[in-house]
Amino acid sequence: MIKKIKMRSLLIGGFITLFFAVLIVRVFWLQVVDTDSWRERAMQNWEREQTLTASRGTISDRDGDILAMDAPAYTVVVNPRVIQANGLQDEVVDGLNRLLSKNKDELVKLVTAKDDKGNYLINREVRNEGWKIGEEKREEIQGLMDELELQLQSEGKVPDSGINLIAENKRFYPRHSLAAHILGYTDRQGQARDGFELMFDEQLKGVDGFARYKSDKKGVKLPSADDVYQPAKNGSNIKLTIDDTIQHYIEEAMREVYEQYEPVSMTVIAADPNTMEILGMANLPTFDPNTYWEVASDYSNYYNHAIRSTYEPGSTFKIVTLASAIQENLFDPNAYYKSGSIRSGGRTHWDIQRNGWGTITYLEGVKRSSNVAFVKLGYEMLGKERLTNYINLFGFSGKTGIELPGESLGILNMSRDIDISTVPYGYAVSVTPIQQIAAISAVANGGKLLKPQIVKEIQDPNTGEVQVIQPELVRQVITPETARKTGGYLEQVVADQEQGTGYNAFIEGYRVAGKTGTAVKGDYSDNTRLVASFTGYAPVDDPRIAVLVIVDEPNDQLGGGAVAAPLFQKIVSQTLKYWGVPKTEEAAEDTTAAKAAALQPDTRVAPELSDMSMKDIKTKLLAEGFVYEVLGSGSSLVKQVPAPGTALSAGQRIYLLTEDAAQMEIPDMRGESLRDAMEILNLMKVKVNVQGEGYIADQKVTKEKDGRVVYLTLKSSSESLQGESPEGEPEAEAGQESGEKDEE
Repeated sequence: MIKKIKMRSLLIGGFITLFFAVLIVRVFWLQVVDTDSWRERAMQNWEREQTLTASRGTISDRDGDILAMDAPAYTVVVNPRVIQANGLQDEVVDGLNRLLSKNKDELVKLVTAKDDKGNYLINREVRNEGWKIGEEKREEIQGLMDELELQLQSEGKVPDSGINLIAENKRFYPRHSLAAHILGYTDRQGQARDGFELMFDEQLKGVDGFARYKSDKKGVKLPSADDVYQPAKNGSNIKLTIDDTIQHYIEEAMREVYEQYEPVSMTVIAADPNTMEILGMANLPTFDPNTYWEVASDYSNYYNHAIRSTYEPGSTFKIVTLASAIQENLFDPNAYYKSGSIRSGGRTHWDIQRNGWGTITYLEGVKRSSNVAFVKLGYEMLGKERLTNYINLFGFSGKTGIELPGESLGILNMSRDIDISTVPYGYAVSVTPIQQIAAISAVANGGKLLKPQIVKEIQDPNTGEVQVIQPELVRQVITPETARKTGGYLEQVVADQEQGTGYNAFIEGYRVAGKTGTAVKGDYSDNTRLVASFTGYAPVDDPRIAVLVIVDEPNDQLGGGAVAAPLFQKIVSQTLKYWGVPKTEEAAEDTTAAKAAALQPDTRVAPELSDMSMKDIKTKLLAEGFVYEVLGSGSSLVKQVPAPGTALSAGQRIYLLTEDAAQMEIPDMRGESLRDAMEILNLMKVKVNVQGEGYIADQKVTKEKDGRVVYLTLKSSSESLQGESPEGEPEAEAGQESGEKDEE
């Protein structure tokens, strides 16, 4: 018995000894051998890391008016466990269905959700309708919560409705659909999806920071010298070039036209031609970035046609041909040609009026938008090589580089003569609207092609540093003199109320230059699908705004003069008034008579301008439809040429001399008639040496012993032709005759 007790005691003692030995070894292992690993685990339990979310930068217009910003938002959360415990299933489902318009069956699934063990869950987010709601909807939900809690309190229950609101941030667009295609949007996860938000996502979103510290088991921060704090770097605040007032004018005017003509789509771009800052850009149909998902089934609402779509521009492209011909001294406004039709490039080209207007001047051809005139100027006079060169110079062979995503590239069909011959009047070529507005701006600003600009300033809110974006010159396309002349002819397209196709763009008190366009879509034999457009700028003498209007497939088969020109007129007139740009013919009481004076330019005579101030002279000439040019740097009129009472031919300028002619710098007379040049040069008391016949193609000024000598080289229109029309091209089929419906 005693022996058994001793054996038992030894066995127990052995186990205890072994236990303590194992324990000591384990403690030694943990404290000495594996100490680094356990210290790291302990630190993980003590340390906390909190993300410090960066604020997304604001987007504003040029005056600082906010267009996109981060704003407080709330997500609705339901607690199935509490809702079921308090018997509020029906009340919660009915209330959230009423306030959020969420399907009742889906709400029932949320408030009855259970885990794998059959227990009701604690929190379920109400997506999508209850996700990141605004302040107004939050107040409605809070009202429902208060109502249910009062009900529970009256029943003697714990006042918990089982509905909660989680405070968050979301992207908010306070002007709703205004400039939507420029801004783009961010989705509900805060990811940039389109437009400027996507293009400048890295600058706007910033960089999140963090705070790393030690805490107790309850998560309470402990004082420690090892705390690490990396502040968030908030996103940049970006100021756009657009003016929200002008953007509003554009969109309101577009809606009126959209409702009246029911087109497939519409696009308008407005720019400052001197800087190519985009003042406004809009498309219809459109969307509200705050509720972008409401039109998710129709992607066309999001499509920014201004930079992504290409189209055949039709007659608005004639601006390029006209400017190019003037630059090459090939355009004689007073030369005559036969309108109606022309056989050239292996096909027959027709004017909109198939019988034409008889034998008319090239200036009248410009005003009437004669396809024949531009075939002769572009295909026969300029020729393929020079025409292609100018098309490239004007930027139609490359993207503009505007700071918006998805810019497309136009297409030039310049391989066959049958296509090349239609390019001068805007067929067999596709362009983007942003390319078009850059080209017309180059004419307005004196011949400079500028990169379209949508960003004005970028501000770093972390440092206060502001980066101002400067205009970017691409190249000089045409000379200032060519640009001035081109603008003068385009002004007559608008000012001439009888012959000008752009007369609906006329703005009382302002000089407007522009060009209509009506292109047939697809098969040229189907004249029911048209793209109506107008592009121009104002005022001609001091361009402040250039605008392009495109209306895709308006009903009633109306063209650019009828649909697009009035829209241009409304936008530009509102903008000039908004800017306070003074009218130049406020003294003219009868503008109807002024317009009528422009209707018969061939029968007009030079008016008497003596004893008038320069301001009154300009007002009178503009009001009566005369084209004039001021020579010299004086402040008063010294002499006018031609003299008062002299009969004026179509397009002939009146020169206003403001200083002594003998001392004045000799103007560039290229493109003018010899008669006009001789009148000016004789007044300046210089000798003239003339070679050739026709209009002035080149001039050279030299100083000799007996004074200045001007050498003039003249060429006729026929001498400027680039050889015979190519033979061998197939005749265009009847259904492919282009330009049959070019202008309305």
